[in-house]
Amino acid sequence: MRQDHRPYRLKRLLAKIESRWVAHFLAPQAERFGANSMVMKPWHVKLYGAGINIGEQIHIIAGQDRPVALTTWNFAGQQGAIDIGDYCLVCPGVRIDSAAQVRIGNNCMLAAGAYISDADWHDHYDRTRPIGRFAPVILEENVWIGEGAMVGKGITIGENSIVGAKALVTRDVPPNTVVGGNPATVLKSLDPNAPRRTRADLLGNPDLPEELDRLERYLLAGNGWLNWLRTLIWPRRDD
Repeated sequence: MRQDHRPYRLKRLLAKIESRWVAHFLAPQAERFGANSMVMKPWHVKLYGAGINIGEQIHIIAGQDRPVALTTWNFAGQQGAIDIGDYCLVCPGVRIDSAAQVRIGNNCMLAAGAYISDADWHDHYDRTRPIGRFAPVILEENVWIGEGAMVGKGITIGENSIVGAKALVTRDVPPNTVVGGNPATVLKSLDPNAPRRTRADLLGNPDLPEELDRLERYLLAGNGWLNWLRTLIWPRRDD
């Protein structure tokens, strides 16, 4: 479709269904699931294991072909943990696996298909032994992980840093640094004194929900139920 043909009331109803799904199915699986979060297609978000904490105002986008999976493991007394801070963005296909700890600071963004793991998951010599070597992964505040990038065990990525698409991060990344490649190397440094706007600056605005609602009413004002049904059954080239 070239545009959104849903009536305003339908879109609001779908948003309420998603919110109820999160409260009924997802939130009980986490140690903490922050308020005012928005999860699109939450039925494609999978949480498994203890020690999963999710902050306030987080946005998760999932799809049938690209589910989001957060998994912690417990083996021989070693319990994994995943902590995601406030105002974070988690895009389709993101996977986080933890046998130790994965800590993601406020305002971080994980692009589609990003993968974070704090363990090898098998021993180098005994391939039947689970987990193998493990070490915590830390993303400090306002880190951006690009599409399809991978972050391995024991890595700390400093605040405001960016990991390029498809990069493989095998060593620590300093703050205010852009890295890319396989293995990831420094591409450039960012000015630590430059003005910045984070997701908290946008989502922390108390008037934002009302402003977004007015925008949706305006954009969907001409949409009717019959025409929306027609687009599902008999779509036209200009739909």
